[in-house]
Amino acid sequence: MKLGFIGTGTIVSDVVTGISKSKISYKKIIISPRNKKKAQYLKKRFNKIIIAKDNQTVIDMSDWVFLGLLPKIGENILPKLNFKKNQTVVSFMSTTSYSKLKKMIKKKSIIIKAIPMPPIKLGKGPVAIFPPNKKVKTFFDKIGTTIEIKNEKLSKNFWTISGTMASFYELLNVLSQWLIKNKTNKLVAQKYVTSLYSALAELALLNSLKPLKNLVNEQTPGGLNWQGVNELKKLGYYRLLEKSLKKIYKRL
Repeated sequence: MKLGFIGTGTIVSDVVTGISKSKISYKKIIISPRNKKKAQYLKKRFNKIIIAKDNQTVIDMSDWVFLGLLPKIGENILPKLNFKKNQTVVSFMSTTSYSKLKKMIKKKSIIIKAIPMPPIKLGKGPVAIFPPNKKVKTFFDKIGTTIEIKNEKLSKNFWTISGTMASFYELLNVLSQWLIKNKTNKLVAQKYVTSLYSALAELALLNSLKPLKNLVNEQTPGGLNWQGVNELKKLGYYRLLEKSLKKIYKRL
């Protein structure tokens, strides 16, 4: 199987890295030359990678084509390209609807929308796909955890949550900076904060079959964590988070 990637941004680099480190069986990975620096970096780092001369060559050489373009750029580029009948096309384009993709691709290709996240380069993290597809699910299960979604409207909920990643990183940054301002070594501060939240996320994952609210409620009344969460509630922190989610969803 030959895998082609149109667009060579951060998420494509992460997916290619994840594939290259995995046990996925493939002959070649063909990437577009759009971002020359990242394309050359991937070619030097991993075997079986070819940099195509243009986007059409990526399609012509590939069995599966992954679209890692910004929606506006993709909606301008894709109608000009000639896809193959029955070719599997996996789109990472967040705000481009499934129906619009079908109109732009034109051919009777197998079209899937997917939401990979940066941890995919470590072989971790969820990958939501719509519509359900057994082969695509098996593929992504080798570099993450595939979640199949049965209707596009519901898939927008997952795209919305994926839009909170930078907010999470900013939380880690604020906590680290607070330690640094209080005379903690920068590397020590960042190691403590990232290790703490990594462990907390792992604990939450182990408890994911139960209501996550249980982890909040088990805090000792009057304790430091009880104080922290209740002060943030009073300040409207979580209401603002919900408001942000609604705005992201509206954009989708």
